[in-house]
Amino acid sequence: MTVPPEKGLPLTQQDRRRFLIRRLTEESPRYRGIEVPAGAAEQRKLLRALMNVRPPRPIGEDFLAVQDAYLRAETAAKGVTDIAELAPVEPGIYLWQGDITALRCGAIVNAANSGMTGCYVPGHNCIDNCIHTYAGVQLRLACAELMERQGHEEPAGTAKLTEAYDLPCGYVLHTVGPIVEGEVTAEDERLLASCYCACLELARAHGIESVAFCCISTGVFRFPKNRAAQIAVETVRQFRGGIEVIFNVHSQENYNIYRELLG
Repeated sequence: MTVPPEKGLPLTQQDRRRFLIRRLTEESPRYRGIEVPAGAAEQRKLLRALMNVRPPRPIGEDFLAVQDAYLRAETAAKGVTDIAELAPVEPGIYLWQGDITALRCGAIVNAANSGMTGCYVPGHNCIDNCIHTYAGVQLRLACAELMERQGHEEPAGTAKLTEAYDLPCGYVLHTVGPIVEGEVTAEDERLLASCYCACLELARAHGIESVAFCCISTGVFRFPKNRAAQIAVETVRQFRGGIEVIFNVHSQENYNIYRELLG
């Protein structure tokens, strides 16, 4: 069994990575014997992969203490952006191009799947995978416990609230967008609008003052980006009810689409 780092001794990020990798590989016979790579980039890739495939289950406090310190240091190194640093493009609405896992605001929105426990594809670049990676393994367990109590998959157009754990935001709002098969239907559009409404309603119920939305359903769920942005902006303008809203985009294409619609 891997021995936890000694208390009181300063740890480097490499120390933390090596400890976390060893603990995760010891959990499963399938991964025992994996060598820890020498390079930092290879270590990061392996650690993320192990976290991505790990089932939702408890783990020791020693692991969580090292993981939390590691993830918060990684996020700090990326650079955290606070909503207070942003300028609105219209009253109460912001447009920001950046990494949503490094945004400090009331809550960020995760475009989840109906299972609600994250993406299990190692290193996948979807927002679900990124959020679960940088929140830490506690998030998957919290989502699994929500789903166990619910007893069924999460329907499209609804949302759930969890803590954010190692993310700089206060909470994560998990919503399931519609999956488009062929042409966009009126029901697809209704469900996408419902995602935005459900998140805003949850935020209001919990006193959350700001929410950052990703581009829900526009990735592997295949909702056309222009129409999705139109629905997002129209719905938020109508239902935000005093909550500050950030439209978070990753690509220049999405930034241009939202910039055309806002202001």
